[in-house]
Parts: sequence; C-alpha cells; structure tokens
Amino acid sequence: MHSSLIGKIEKANRYARETDRISFEALSVNFRGDNDTHHVSLDSGDWQCNCHYFESFQTCAHILAIEKILGDMIPASAQRSLFAAATSADVSATETRGVA
Repeated sequence: MHSSLIGKIEKANRYARETDRISFEALSVNFRGDNDTHHVSLDSGDWQCNCHYFESFQTCAHILAIEKILGDMIPASAQRSLFAAATSADVSATETRGVA
C-alpha cells in the first residue's frame, strides 16, 4: 500500500469523527417503517415524507429518526428539535409534581 494512501485513510477516519464538517443540503431516502416504506427527502431546509402523519403535522417519526441519526449534519434551518422540547416538557412536569 502506498504511504500516501495510508495518510488519506487516516485523514478520512479523522473527518468521520468530526461530523461538524458535513452538512446535508439535500437528501432522499427510503425509510422502511413498521407498516410501509416511506420516501423522505430534505431539500433546501424543507422536509417531505409521504406518510399520513406528515400530511397533518409537517413532521413525523421518520424525519425525527433521520435527524437523530445525522445530528448536526442537518442544517439548523431544517432541525425540528422536538426531542429537546419533549425532554424539557418531561423535566417541567417532573418538577411540578415535586419529583426529583
């Protein structure tokens, strides 16, 4: 193996750990859900999914799962941040009941 290739592999491994270097502008995937396979896409910060829940709420479990997997590689404009909202609501409800 060429020494230059070894350097490229090492660099690729470092890049793979530094996910903030990557930002998806467009994405198109097939997501195999419990009941059906859904087409999910992201284009210029706008999500689309062909599941019924998305039609009413403009987000769904498929999009939230992809966001959780890709994390900070999804542009801020496309983040739904429902996980943070759910966590905050759980903490507030627990504090209100006096449970620590």
